Amino acid sequence: MTDLLLLAVSVGGISLSAPLISATAAPALAIAFWRNTMAVGALAPYALLRHRAELRGIGRRALLLTLAAGLLLALHFALWLPSLRMTSVASSTALVTTTPLWATLIMRLRGHRAPVMVWVGTGVAFTGVLVLTGVDLSLSLRALSGDALALAAGLAAAGYLLLGAEVRRTVSTTAYTLLCYATTAVLLLVAVLASGTALHGWDAGTWWKLVLLTATAQLLGHSLSNRVVRTLGPSVTSTAILLETPGAALIAAVWLGQLPPVAAYPAVVLILAGLVLVIRTNRRG
Repeated sequence: MTDLLLLAVSVGGISLSAPLISATAAPALAIAFWRNTMAVGALAPYALLRHRAELRGIGRRALLLTLAAGLLLALHFALWLPSLRMTSVASSTALVTTTPLWATLIMRLRGHRAPVMVWVGTGVAFTGVLVLTGVDLSLSLRALSGDALALAAGLAAAGYLLLGAEVRRTVSTTAYTLLCYATTAVLLLVAVLASGTALHGWDAGTWWKLVLLTATAQLLGHSLSNRVVRTLGPSVTSTAILLETPGAALIAAVWLGQLPPVAAYPAVVLILAGLVLVIRTNRRG
């Protein structure tokens, strides 16, 4: 029960991501870089004080998997954020949230047979996302490129989640997230420098939004999902993250005054119904 509550907090934190990014006057790559860098700055003192021995003794396999997870997280950010500028937000959101479908498929390719009801529950939950966002695939080359980036970002997120579940079998959440976010920050810095993206020159309000984004979407959102994926499993965790879409819509309604569409309510019902199916099936398994 505790892990389900932590997962709910994680989803709430992640749901703040889109509204905060929309309200932050900084380039997308810069936002991705600073949210990971600030997270490393927040985690490092505690990790070096309480987990220094673990960090020194981390095995070669766990370290390589953590670095690979950081690479996939950086790829997820680098692909998805630009896609929001190339295609419609609805299309990009729907395609990036294919994460649980990719996760279940990857596990199947690795020899893990997911029960039929896991596929059904994931499908029902993803249908809820489609009900909310609609299907808005444009035929323009730019929009199709953006759609492809969002789809690839969903695949990268699935790989990141599955690698995290594997590493978390033997490595603590603090040690894993510190190394993972540090890897992501370094790789995003390379992308920022290569693209000539500005990393400073904004007002104080923008920096405070970056701090809030780090505290909510990164430390509460991503870190808590890494915490619970060990016990709940990648299927439940990735399916629950689908609630980010209606969650972001409701937050935007309260914070930005953007009333959620009528479809938000049946969408939440469908996503929750699918999530319950996945959780119950995994528990029986």
